[in-house]
Amino acid sequence: MGGNHAIATNNVVFRNANLAITNRGSDWYFTVMSLMGISTLAVLVWGFSRPQNSRIFHYITTGILAVATISYFSMGSGLGQDPIAVEFVRGGKVRAAGTREIFYVRYIDWFVTTPLLLLDLLLTSGMPFPTILSIIFADLIMIVCGLVGAPTSTRYKWGYFVFGCAAFLYVVWGLLFEGRRHASALGGSISRTYNMCGVLTIFVWFLYPIAWGVSEGGNVIHPDSEAVFYGILDLIAKPVFGFLLLWGHRSIDPRDLGLHFRDTPLGESRHHMEKHPIAADGIQNGTHNGVNNGVNNGVNPGVTPGVNTGVHNGIHNETHPTNPTNVV
Repeated sequence: MGGNHAIATNNVVFRNANLAITNRGSDWYFTVMSLMGISTLAVLVWGFSRPQNSRIFHYITTGILAVATISYFSMGSGLGQDPIAVEFVRGGKVRAAGTREIFYVRYIDWFVTTPLLLLDLLLTSGMPFPTILSIIFADLIMIVCGLVGAPTSTRYKWGYFVFGCAAFLYVVWGLLFEGRRHASALGGSISRTYNMCGVLTIFVWFLYPIAWGVSEGGNVIHPDSEAVFYGILDLIAKPVFGFLLLWGHRSIDPRDLGLHFRDTPLGESRHHMEKHPIAADGIQNGTHNGVNNGVNNGVNPGVTPGVNTGVHNGIHNETHPTNPTNVV
């Protein structure tokens, strides 16, 4: 039989909530998964067209999209979820229910992808790495607060909501002021790309607390509607953001951002190894010096490496006693 049978097939894997996604919600999750997967492959192929030392943003974006693809596959399959007792029992479209389906896999996704997304954006600004770490740490606090608050069935869940929002405001401060200041100092396409992607990120991320408040938090909307809300936000925050960022980076040299990566052509590396089979790059000079010292010591037995120069200078000074400048 055709059609989507994921929910029916996997309903014995985990405990089931009274209020959970239907086949329509599952279909939507699989649609988002497909879009994430196609975007993952597109960005990966795009990255291969760039020099190896210019692919860091393509690799980071590929990682973001790949994790999101797996996450949406899990949610579309009805997996990675747990029923939690709701604080507010609703009627109407959100039928009266004692438990609601909460996808903890979504928070695992965010715990991995949002720091990478911020890394993508903040590296573009040329921001110092310690400041980047502080903003990413605040982001992780925000995600953990959402994860702990979601399964809490009492009003104490809103305490975690407040803590998460406070951490989020620190992230916004870092993007809006610190990141913008550093990007503006670099100017040109760097500043334009950062401002475009930064404004998009701040706008979309402000909608996530609202989505949390009407779904996991307040149990206002049905899980199918929750799927649509979060799915649209994730599509904007990840594939749309990623393509805009990478399009801006087509004219940005990573070295202008303080990112220096060595890119040795494979053919050149092979030629070097064939010419110097026992000396890797960076060791040839050391080998050469070692051989010279060994030869000198063979000619002058009893003289250790490093003393040879001193002995030579001493002999030279004995030969030319009136030339003190030779003593080094």
